[in-house]
Amino acid sequence: MGALPKRRLSKARQGSRLAHTAKTPPKLEECPQCHSPKMPHHACPVCGQYNGREVIQIKEKKAKKAE
Repeated sequence: MGALPKRRLSKARQGSRLAHTAKTPPKLEECPQCHSPKMPHHACPVCGQYNGREVIQIKEKKAKKAE
C-alpha cells in the first residue's frame, strides 16, 4: 500500500496551503503611441508599435453594411 496521511487535514491547514494560489490579473501598461493598454514587452495589439517602430501591420476591420 502506498503512503497515506495518518489523519485528515483540517480546513484551516488546507486554506493556508492554498492561500498563495490565487490568480492575479495581468499587469498592463499604456502604449506610448495610441495610449491603449498593452502587455509589457509586447507589441501593441491596436497600433502594432513596439519600442517606437512598427513591428506588425494591423489589418483594418471591415465595416458592416448598414441596412
